[in-house]
This record gives sequence, C-alpha cells and structure tokens, in this order.
Amino acid sequence: MLELKGIHKYYNPGTVNEMCLFDDFDLKVEQGEFLSVVGSNGSGKTSMLNIICGSIPAEAGSIRINEKDITREKEYKRNARIGRVYQNPAMGTCPSMTILENMALADHKGKIYGLGRGTNKARIGYYRELLSELNLGLEDKLDIKVGALSGGQRQAMALLMSTMSPIEFLILDEHTAALDPKTAELIMELTDRIVKEKQLTTIMVTHNLRYAIEYGDRLLMMHQGEIVLDQGKGEKEKMCVEDILKLFNEISIECGN
Repeated sequence: MLELKGIHKYYNPGTVNEMCLFDDFDLKVEQGEFLSVVGSNGSGKTSMLNIICGSIPAEAGSIRINEKDITREKEYKRNARIGRVYQNPAMGTCPSMTILENMALADHKGKIYGLGRGTNKARIGYYRELLSELNLGLEDKLDIKVGALSGGQRQAMALLMSTMSPIEFLILDEHTAALDPKTAELIMELTDRIVKEKQLTTIMVTHNLRYAIEYGDRLLMMHQGEIVLDQGKGEKEKMCVEDILKLFNEISIECGN
C-alpha cells in the first residue's frame, strides 16, 4: 500500500514566482491496485510521481509504502522497491549498451556489485525467455545496441527491465505518449499483462483518456494540486471518454479558459 499524507509542495519559495502546488494533499493506493491518473498540464500529476520516487522533496507531509516511512529516504534507495517507466523511451534503457548488457543491469537492481563480470552467461537463457514474451524478436538480438532499436522496442524493454527484480510499486509516467498509436496499444497490452501477472501496485499517469478508462481499477483526475475525481472500478466501468471530457471542459470554463 502507498500513502501520501499532508503533502505540501512549493515551487520557487521566497520569490515573486512562489507557487503552492500541493497544500495538505492526501492519497492512498491499496495493495495491488492499478490507478490511472489524468489531468491538465500543471495539475500536479508528474510532481506527485516525483515526490513518491524521491526525485523532488516535499516541504511537509509523509510518504509510506507498505507501512514503511520513506519520506526522508534517498531516491536511489527508493529505486530498489519502485520501478519507473518514463515518457521518453531513452530514459529507461542505456543506448550505448547491448540488449544483453541492459538486461544484466536490470537483473542486478538493488544488489551489490562486485568485481566479477557484468553479465552472467547462466542467465542468458532466462533473458531470452523474458524477451520472447514481448513478441518483438529481441531475444535473437542480444548483441545489438539498444540505441539501434525503435522507440516502441525500447519502451517495451524499459517496462520489462523495470519489473524484472521484485518491486513493491510501479510508476508509469505517460509511458505511451511518445509512441505511434499501434505501438502504444502494444505497450498498453503488455503493461496490463505484467501488472496482472505480478500483481503490482501501480500508478499510471496518462493523457490518453481511453486508456485511463479501459485500464486499471481506479480513475483519478487532478487539477491544480487537488483530486477532483476519484472513481473506483465499478464507477469507472460505467464512464466513457465523453464523461471525462465534459469534466475537463467544466473545469476549464471555471478557470476562465
């Protein structure tokens, strides 16, 4: 379970540009829950993910994962229990290294590195098996540098690598936004399968309203650092894209846009 409690976040504090994004923000995500998050630009979606991962600090409040307080834990330590896939496919893999080397790096996540070889030949068969499940033919290209792959192939690898080692939480930060429609569909199907198979507690931020409705157990809409819509699975299944667009328009009119 993930719990954010009493989160306060200011940008540019002490300047004329000071802006309060979160003012006593609370969120609880139950164990094994798949949460889809939508909202306009500047609503706080990515800032929330960054606070959870430790990429940026919060001025006040607490963050707990499975009853463990990680509020003051460094980002690199949180990464041992959190997997994250970014919007940019290049951020989840190392382009100058081969597929095999990238898989070996992910396999060692959270473990102590010694002076031995970076890749264990005994694990190559296991890597091939994992890659074959992507149905992209990558299992036969282990010596190819990842930088030579397409964006979709790299994002599929990033998703696979982020969940190879045991994690408690998965963060998906608009991970289909940079992909063409066909590839985005493939990545979403792969995401759904991995989340269900590994029973991962997941937060997915997306601008694709159809994905937000079709995938996950719960739908959240954020606006100006607040949750303005929180629909459980039963309520979410009754919604359509037009319902969310209507709420977006209502909020936009209230803000004078």
